[in-house]
Amino acid sequence: MVKKINWRRLAVRATMVALCCAFSIISYAEEFMSVSEVQPGMTGYAKTVTHGTDIESFPVEILGVMKNSGPSGDLILAKFSGPLIDQTGGIAQGMSGSPVYINGKLLGAIAYGWSFTNSKIGMITPIGDMLKLWNVPSKEEIQPFNARETSLVPISTPLMASGFDAASMAWMQEKLPQYKFVPVDTATAATDNAAFPLEPGSSVAAALVNGDLKLGAIGTVTYIDNDHIVAFGHPFLKKGSINYFMHNAYIFTIVNSMSSSFKLGSVGAEIGKIEQDRGAGIAGEYGRLAPGIPVIIHVHDDDTGAQSLKRVKIIEDNELTPVLTATSVYNVVNKTIDRSGGGTVEFAYTIRSSKGRDKDITRHNMYYSEDNVNEKSIDELYNVLDILKHNEFIDYPILDVDMSVDITQAKKSARIIAATAAPVVASPGDTIYFKVTLHPYRGADEVKTMTYTVPEDQPFGTMMLEVRGGGIVPLPYLIEKQRYNLTDEIIERLRHFKDFGQLKKEIETNDANNDLVIEPLDPGVSMINDGHQTMKKEKIKGKEPAEPSKDIIKPAKKGVVEETDGDKKSTLSTPYIVTGDGQIGIKIVSKEKRDALLAKSHQLNEGKAIIGEEPDNTDDTAAVENSGLLGKQSSANKKGSHDNKDNSSKDDRSVIFSGY
Repeated sequence: MVKKINWRRLAVRATMVALCCAFSIISYAEEFMSVSEVQPGMTGYAKTVTHGTDIESFPVEILGVMKNSGPSGDLILAKFSGPLIDQTGGIAQGMSGSPVYINGKLLGAIAYGWSFTNSKIGMITPIGDMLKLWNVPSKEEIQPFNARETSLVPISTPLMASGFDAASMAWMQEKLPQYKFVPVDTATAATDNAAFPLEPGSSVAAALVNGDLKLGAIGTVTYIDNDHIVAFGHPFLKKGSINYFMHNAYIFTIVNSMSSSFKLGSVGAEIGKIEQDRGAGIAGEYGRLAPGIPVIIHVHDDDTGAQSLKRVKIIEDNELTPVLTATSVYNVVNKTIDRSGGGTVEFAYTIRSSKGRDKDITRHNMYYSEDNVNEKSIDELYNVLDILKHNEFIDYPILDVDMSVDITQAKKSARIIAATAAPVVASPGDTIYFKVTLHPYRGADEVKTMTYTVPEDQPFGTMMLEVRGGGIVPLPYLIEKQRYNLTDEIIERLRHFKDFGQLKKEIETNDANNDLVIEPLDPGVSMINDGHQTMKKEKIKGKEPAEPSKDIIKPAKKGVVEETDGDKKSTLSTPYIVTGDGQIGIKIVSKEKRDALLAKSHQLNEGKAIIGEEPDNTDDTAAVENSGLLGKQSSANKKGSHDNKDNSSKDDRSVIFSGY
């Protein structure tokens, strides 16, 4: 068993010991220059790293002040020169945050430039605006913001990606287009595991993912006061109060680009946390680590035997957490199976909440894809995390996530071809026994046995039971949806949960694609009527009232039968993705009438799915064979019914079984 919490504590403890040794004597006292002191023609220098961890300097000349041009106030226009700038082709992304000194005073941080130029002219964010970040309340002190982000960040953000492949990065970009991420595949450095002190001009990374995979942006430290830093001089993602992971960074080289050059570097050891991401830059504290969300990913390729176990830590954020977690899983799956294309994926995951075990979510499911089984491995996890982080009831901090994934190229699916039920006359509280025949893809038929208990509050009359695969929407519901032009968006807007408990139950008990499900059809949904059967068609509630059965129980309150919280369906997990559906009618009567009917059942032909054949009265059963359309039931001879073989006759009359 993996001890997630112990792993997390050990990592924090080891890092904290290293940080205490590295940073115990660091302190910088600077004299600052205000914007009011700035004059055109002033000269000075800036500091940054262009290779490794060594800080270098280059000349700066002040051109003027740009009033109210920055996201947090004034910007200072400057020209940069010298051999280092000639070598790099100008100011590169990653130099943002480089401190600028005029007459021995700290003026601010290089922050902005223009694309498609030689980038030797740029803008400086004043240090006074950056220091204000230390006075902004932390993420823990601010009421959580639950709305979805809609603002766009107007600059491309290079992300150093270590251990991620191109496909997973493309998926992440598709989910977060507003951030204009530019992922860059990078190498690792020999010093990545060693924590070392920061100083003005040092490279620093604001990371979103760390551990066995790393993803973060690299910039430059502008100023340090004891254990607090400011850096970048411009926003990273402009998330406000946040908890990014603060890391050392090692610079390999400057990569020249037509649009904008950038520093290529590695995200090194975790050394602290970034608490603010605003217009004037980022601010944080080293020596104290951001908690983050440990994610453990197990992947097994059933075909090759290849397997992977990866541990990462993801930042906690309503918008980013679902995408980053799913991206990490997607990446591990890609690299484990080392192929593209279709197949079957089976997975199970547990999402634990910091709010207590009663808020934990556990699910399993199976998916098949002809095109990209890799994406199917993450779609559900992403959607569930997104729902949890944006739910309307409670803040949902995540303690950790554990996901296991098994993938094969085989098509592990099965189709329902027949089902029988006994008895077909029952009373509330009775148990009905089912045999469901599955035809696996390129396999031998299998019979699954199930039971269904009639709800105690089930009204008298015909109860239509749907036998279906877990991922199948019953055809009557699809017909009604089309008839009333109910789009998926409208249906989603009509769905409401009364509290978080109901939402949690919906997530956990929602049918898996490999489940066999037996449940009653809503009596208000119409059945197909092609003119060959005399069963009266019922309409959607509120559209056309149905005639009540003579045996119907009178409702308790004002014509409405109250719903209960109990489960009204039966499920059975299978090793296949189950397709197909059909219906069996069960007659619900009083116990006295049930006993009387069953006593003379050998004189009746009720419940037989065989059309045009001599009835076999050895069982009191109803059978249904699925031909892909609701109510279009193929006839079969007795031998075919007992052998679970599809021996359909040419007599293909439309029948909806009432069971009586």
